[in-house]
Amino acid sequence: MDFWEKISQIDRRIIYMLLALVIVVPLITQAKSRIRVSPHVQSAYDAVEGLPERAVVMISIDYDAASMPELQPMLKAILRHCFKRRLRVLLIVQWPLGAPLGTMGLEEVAKETGAEYGVDYVNLGYRPGYIAQMVGLGREIRDYFEVDYRGTPLDSLPMMDDIHNYNDIDLLVGLEAGATGDAWVQYAGARFGQEIFLGVTAVSAPDAYPYLQSGQIVGLLGGLKGAAEYEVLVGHPDIAVTGMTAQSWGHALIIFFIILGNIGFFVVRRRKKGV
Repeated sequence: MDFWEKISQIDRRIIYMLLALVIVVPLITQAKSRIRVSPHVQSAYDAVEGLPERAVVMISIDYDAASMPELQPMLKAILRHCFKRRLRVLLIVQWPLGAPLGTMGLEEVAKETGAEYGVDYVNLGYRPGYIAQMVGLGREIRDYFEVDYRGTPLDSLPMMDDIHNYNDIDLLVGLEAGATGDAWVQYAGARFGQEIFLGVTAVSAPDAYPYLQSGQIVGLLGGLKGAAEYEVLVGHPDIAVTGMTAQSWGHALIIFFIILGNIGFFVVRRRKKGV
């Protein structure tokens, strides 16, 4: 049996082992690859960068653990940017299972940057009925959130003194694993003129591009790649950049085996026809 026949019959376990190796090694060594920033990610970054000091950014946690690998790095990168620019962050949750993820990311970055709860950021937590809530926030936040996620009255938090509705929110960031982002655009954006950018899973990105092209959102982060690009822009390469390295090496190995397998298939077939 020659080389090409062996390749055409290679044990799939060998392929799985090599694939695991090229994914795990970059994650362990924290290898970094060069990331090229897309225009739509740059636009999202510029939307935050252009805000005046103490402006308000509302971040909506619309994902759960299944989409955490793609969206949690976006949350942390955006929070680092906001706190670096001395912006105020208002966290809201539309997916109940995303509440602990949003809280973990917020507390981690706040501790890292020295942001103070109630002054630099507030976590509203989760309330059901997201569409009615999105419309109601155009009138008064306290109609739906009298207290924060800890049960602290909003009126006792200094940051909330001048925040009542969309007029007081300079930018809305939706981190999306489903269709909640559509509702933000349709209600907060279309009805109240709220400026929005979205961070979405890679599989959802094609559905979000029409909003970007129509100007209904000012920027778009798509999947782990979008998160990595934002990490580069804020000058803090983290897990998304490392993840992109592992993902790229994995894709390269798969493509290599596809090409090799097809060459082997045609070589072996030609030999059999010639017999």
